[in-house]
Amino acid sequence: MIHTKDHKTLDMFDPFPFLGPRRKARIEASWAKLFREEILPALPVHKVSKCYHTSKGAPTKELYAMLGMLLLQQMHDLTDEEAVDQFAYNIQWHYALNITSVDDADAYVCPKTLWTMRSILSDPALHAAVFESVTERLARVFSVDVSKQRIDSIHIFSNMRHLGRIGLFVKTIKKFLVNLKRHHKDLYEALSRELSDRYMTKQGEAIFSMVKPTESMNTLQTLATDVFTLVERFKNSEPVAAMSSYQILKRLFQEQCIEEHDPATDATKVSVKVNKDVPSDSLQNPSDPDASYDGHKGKGYQVQVSETYSTGEKENRLSLITGVIVEPAHNSDAHALIPLIETTQKQDLGPWEVLADSLYGSDDNIEKAKALGVEVVSPVMGAPVDTNITLANFVMTAKGEVTSCPQGHAPKKIKHKKDHRSVVFRSSVCQACPRLSDCPAKPGKRGYYLRYDDKTIRIARRRADENTPMFKDKYRFRSGIEATMSEYDRKTGVKHLRVRGLSAVSFCATLKAAAVNIFRATAFRSRIEVENLAPELSMTSILGIIHTFKEQILNAIANVQQLLGPVGPHSRFAAQIAA
Repeated sequence: MIHTKDHKTLDMFDPFPFLGPRRKARIEASWAKLFREEILPALPVHKVSKCYHTSKGAPTKELYAMLGMLLLQQMHDLTDEEAVDQFAYNIQWHYALNITSVDDADAYVCPKTLWTMRSILSDPALHAAVFESVTERLARVFSVDVSKQRIDSIHIFSNMRHLGRIGLFVKTIKKFLVNLKRHHKDLYEALSRELSDRYMTKQGEAIFSMVKPTESMNTLQTLATDVFTLVERFKNSEPVAAMSSYQILKRLFQEQCIEEHDPATDATKVSVKVNKDVPSDSLQNPSDPDASYDGHKGKGYQVQVSETYSTGEKENRLSLITGVIVEPAHNSDAHALIPLIETTQKQDLGPWEVLADSLYGSDDNIEKAKALGVEVVSPVMGAPVDTNITLANFVMTAKGEVTSCPQGHAPKKIKHKKDHRSVVFRSSVCQACPRLSDCPAKPGKRGYYLRYDDKTIRIARRRADENTPMFKDKYRFRSGIEATMSEYDRKTGVKHLRVRGLSAVSFCATLKAAAVNIFRATAFRSRIEVENLAPELSMTSILGIIHTFKEQILNAIANVQQLLGPVGPHSRFAAQIAA
């Protein structure tokens, strides 16, 4: 049975009468008021309620409060026990979640209920809906300008142990044997005692923990043989082959080992792949099969993030994270640009202009983004050709046809086939040119040839634009997203999560991004309120100074009166100060 409250209708009486004026003012200056008034009513409870029956079963906990609790847990980077305590005893949480009763039915939730709600919200569509509802609401309330955005990625770690290759083999084999013993004890006992004791006893594990570097390859060979033995033994046993631990064991063998047939002995030979041949998306830890490896940042996951920004120092605008995509660490940034743009456009938060580093700015991405109505500002990847003359120095028409070289000489012949072009210049002209050594035109049978296609033209023009002051002035704002990544981690702890698996990691990272938006909106609202009160605060400070030095000011005016008489503006000022 579904239980929800109406959080949009205002209360006739103050639901928190026990809060004094000072505590009330402080709690309203925090994130709690913004959360209560804007975020809580906008949470997508209608999507979560589909998981419950409308009339049967015990009533659920108040669903708005539960979704809000999960969001606040990630916002403050709390464990489950800490979140349960905050929900039960923290007045600020009660105010934010509109919990107006002290009864256990309203102000208490057990950890199991929290786990259940999190498992429901781990559905990518649901936690993405929470992020979207928060972001869309804040963007509308604070009139956020989404036309200019920038993107980057951040590497994060799940709650898994970092294993070497030997540790990876040992842990994967042990996990399979533990599950085999638990679910199919007869099959486990049928294994050779030597093999099972090697991984299921403390003495066996100690052997693998003290392997010398010179013996590591021999040890890996032994481990690979054991993996092959187990995979082959149970591949035709349907109950065992269906076990997730067996699937992980099989995946480990396929990614880390090589199986070869020896014709001389008519036997199968197993060897271990060298490190460079192991794919980056290979198994990193049996406890987290979704994690992968990035050669620069290591094991784990990465989060693609897009955010709004403003260019003018006088622009007082709120900056929000508009898009979040969580993916394994081995995925290239080059594949993230278009999905991020499409994600923001679905929320009506799509940009007109995006700043990105060179990994995102491939020519293919630039053209796809242009088809979506988005201009991508990004340097061209790779070092430019070390010549003084490039294709961009040639005079071209709007359709990309060369009309003259940098020295002003027209071509002798032009060929055009699909998007490939070939321009021929006279040999007599080119051989006499003082800049021949720097020219990209190369000698051929009938002259000097300049061959290029449409992509080459676009890249050459982009390289030329990179050196202009306009590009540099526009692109300098991309570096601001590094501060966002730092804030993302400092305030929410996103770089080191307490969960494992892509769905759980995506849930945490997405809600933590929504939390950053709430923190930013709270700070922005406070800053606006202070600026609006600036004249009043200035007068208050002046009156405070007058009150502090009242006696000294009156004595000074008395001295002036002795010299100028009792009549004049100074006398009226003295009367006002005395009053």
